[in-house]
Amino acid sequence: MAQKRDYYEILNVGRETGEDEIKKAYRKLALKYHPDRNPGDKAAEEQFKEVAEAYEVLKDPEKRSRYDRFGHDGLRAAQRGGGFAGFDLSDALQSFLRDFGAGFGFGDLFGEERAGSAHGPRKGEDLQIKLPLTLREIATGIQRTIKLKRLHTCDACGGSGAKAGTSPVVCSQCAGTGRVKRVSSSLFGQVMRVVTCPACGGEGRIVRARCVACRGSGRNEVETTISVKIPPGVATGNYLTLRSQGHAGIRGGPNGDVFVLIVEKEDPFFERQGDNVFCRLSMSFPTAVLGGEIEVPTLIGKSRIKIPAGTPSGKIFRMRGKGLPHLSSSIQGDQLVQVVVWVPPTISRHDRKELEAMRENPALEPPSQLLSRKEGGMRP
Repeated sequence: MAQKRDYYEILNVGRETGEDEIKKAYRKLALKYHPDRNPGDKAAEEQFKEVAEAYEVLKDPEKRSRYDRFGHDGLRAAQRGGGFAGFDLSDALQSFLRDFGAGFGFGDLFGEERAGSAHGPRKGEDLQIKLPLTLREIATGIQRTIKLKRLHTCDACGGSGAKAGTSPVVCSQCAGTGRVKRVSSSLFGQVMRVVTCPACGGEGRIVRARCVACRGSGRNEVETTISVKIPPGVATGNYLTLRSQGHAGIRGGPNGDVFVLIVEKEDPFFERQGDNVFCRLSMSFPTAVLGGEIEVPTLIGKSRIKIPAGTPSGKIFRMRGKGLPHLSSSIQGDQLVQVVVWVPPTISRHDRKELEAMRENPALEPPSQLLSRKEGGMRP
């Protein structure tokens, strides 16, 4: 197992660095390596996951203390006891969205203009869904329709939250700013603070008569369907971003996004090895001895391979271009087929007599009982 890098080194901070500075360091690196900024860049994706994992540990006082005392071994011990677990891309995205996606759109984070002030129109929340796919679907790509529940702008009030025929009024206490000043006394004299307006909750306006349909929220939950096109060659941890397909914005703000996380289903016959697939196929004893041609199932149909005479059980054949396509390229993986001699559970008397006669033939006896790893057809 590869040695993990030091979390402080990953975020480029010192061991005495405070929580705020750690968050700033994480944000800078997360924006630099975010998959939306680096589409198809596996190295950037790995660094994005790495900085997210480091941040999740160092921002938590308990995890950070354990890490400072015991290092990565301490975290692994906590994981066995139900504590910190490793990070995949899904975890890294959730960490990023949790700390930077709630009050900001991705446009904000990547340097574009914000959609409104704190009490003006705001982008709707993002949605995340997991999409299980079979290897056969991954091999060809697929168009999938997904049902989901999301918040939709209320048709009755147009998102204002006010009852039909009425409108929200500007908050008299904060004059529509959503903030008020508070003066308090201390040992050093009077201190002025700006806080959220208690009258309007920071909205800058007050709804006197609430919309019955949405209870004043301006949004209703609806069930809808979206269509997503999955390209060939995806893998667990890959995701697609469906822009503006998430929850409706607040007070006329833009919709959030939908993140579709790919989850690869386990196949009963095929094992994925990167872009290659591995399977095991039975063949008869006569075919192994005399040679022949056998049919081989693949992810996209059927093919045939030639079996040379004298093929041992466990031999692996490579079928070029019968594996999985490499994501976003023309490269195609291979299918590795391990042939195994099939032994019938029962045989007829006639067959038994023939086999007993063959057993007496010294030419059919193996030269050695112990096989080398190569002769035994060890799996790749």
